[in-house]
Order: sequence, then C-alpha cells, then structure tokens
Amino acid sequence: PTSAQVSVAPHSGRFSYTLDNDVLSTEQRQFYEDNGYLLIRNLVSDQDIERFRYCLTGWGELWGARGPWVLPTRMFPLVCRKEFTRICKREVKPPGVMIMKDESRKSQFGQSESVVNKVQDFQEDEELFRYCTLPEVLKYVECFTGPNIMAMHTMLINKLPDSDQQTFLHPMHQDLHYFPFRPASRIVCAWTAMERAHQDNGCLIVQPGTHRTALKPHGYPQWEGKTNKLFHGLLDEDEKIPKVHLVMEKGDTVFFHPLLIHGSGINRTSGFRKSISCHFASSECHYIDVKNTTQEHLEKELQEMVCKKYNATSVELKDIWNFRARLVQGERINL
Repeated sequence: PTSAQVSVAPHSGRFSYTLDNDVLSTEQRQFYEDNGYLLIRNLVSDQDIERFRYCLTGWGELWGARGPWVLPTRMFPLVCRKEFTRICKREVKPPGVMIMKDESRKSQFGQSESVVNKVQDFQEDEELFRYCTLPEVLKYVECFTGPNIMAMHTMLINKLPDSDQQTFLHPMHQDLHYFPFRPASRIVCAWTAMERAHQDNGCLIVQPGTHRTALKPHGYPQWEGKTNKLFHGLLDEDEKIPKVHLVMEKGDTVFFHPLLIHGSGINRTSGFRKSISCHFASSECHYIDVKNTTQEHLEKELQEMVCKKYNATSVELKDIWNFRARLVQGERINL
C-alpha cells in the first residue's frame, strides 16, 4: 500500500478540502476543491518581505554576543544585512537549521549567497520564523487546518542561476511523500514569493486537480547530471496532465494541498529567485507508521542523515518531526 492509503479521512458536505468560515468565498473554495491550490495576491507586505530578505543576508556580528532577542530595534537592519553571509560561512547557525549548497560553485564563489540554494528548518530563528506567525497568513491557513495550527516544515529557497546540467530543477513531486502524518486534507503549504517569480527564473509549476490522486512512488530522478539530496520526484510522471506555471509578484502567496503534484523549473536568469514557505498542519493530525509503504526508503534516508549530523545511533521519524514542529495558533493536541 502507499502511505496515502494508510489513513483515509472521510469527508462530507460540498467541500472536502476547506473548512467553513467567513474568509474564503464560495468561488475560492470551489477553485481549491477543483485544483488543489489557491493564489492570494499581495498577501505579505513589502516591509515583511524585506525583513526576511535582510535576514537571508546574514545575522550580524552582534548575534553571538547578545542574542537576537535583546537587540535594540534601531540595530535590527545592521544585524540582518549580514545574516545570510554568516550562514553561508557557517559562522553562526541556529539549532536544527539545514543549509543546502551547490558545492560545484564553491571554487568560483566561495562561501557566499551564490552557493547556498536553501535554508531549511529555521524554526529556531526568531525573525525568519515570524513568517509562520503572520496573522494575514494564518487567517488563510485556518481555512484548511482549523484553529489549532502547527508549523511543521520551514524553507527559505534561494534558487540559483542554473547551468545546462539543470542542477536546481526540482522534479515534479507530492509533498505528502515527506510527511509521516495524516490526514492530508488538514495539511497545507503557504509559499510566498520574495520577488517576482516567472518561467525564466524557475517559478512553481503545478498540475491542477492532482490533489485528488493517491500518493505516488517517489525517488531520485533518472537524469544526467547532479541530483540534489532529498530532491525526490515522481518515478512515473504522467506527461499528459496539463501543467500551469504560477507567475507571482513579490508578496503573492499560494496555498496548496500536499498531494498536489508540483515542481519548479531552472533559473535561466543571472539573478536569484527567493521564496519563503511553511507547511502547516492541524495539531489534531496524527503520526503514522510508514514501514512497508512507498515512504519507507525516505524514512531510512532521513534517519541516516540525522544520525550522522548529530552523532546519534538511532532516531525515530516521529522524533525528527517533533523537533521541527512548533505551535503557532490554538492548542497542541497530537503533533
């Protein structure tokens, strides 16, 4: 069986994927029901985007001496402008953060923004994690998860200019492949463009309606050139299903279902394409055992990575996710 078949949540009423409240219109709920995603224009302010962007630039020298919680407000820009630089140089690193790089670019660019492709699991970084608590974001998240909301997985993506090897092409995949909790209908991703995302710089690509399908087998793509760690893709992609490129302006936010098949193209420009995202889930969701499912090989890969990183002998997949998870609204129940 696939993991999607391990725990099937029954639905009733007209809408299976959104909850009753006064935020979404009937048209918006129907669009999500049919397509598995909903794009909200200009949701996150320029001011917030710039604060997140500055944080991607580096922590600043005062972080280690005083900590981020005691810095005067007037000093915040000074601290943030250097943050990403120090992340890249490994001078500072919050607990649990994962930095993904293109090592082939290091000889040309050294330890810099031009090498780091992703900062993942930033739940211990107070300023970046503020994205997961923005009221304007949570207002929409609650439409999918209900009032008890957990932030489960955080990412700040810095899609680098790509080469002919298509190093940063993210194969089409379903996010539920990575998650050992259910039901899928109470999980949603919020993905915000930090600058204009379009087809030339590798915007999101979705296959509308595929959230209605089961979880499919994933693995590393069989293509020439380098494949990035944990960039799993569908093993049997149906090329006949139409694809939509989501062109987004700075601050636009798309919410999508974890079974929606999606990916992103390569960045053919000379600049970067930044985005910030979080996967949210109802705290009433529950963990499942992925053994003897299509997710079992992923569990083993994650366990090996965590044991190597923290010099541990063994670790449970549930423990990995408990470490990442943070309550952002309501009551913590199961997750």
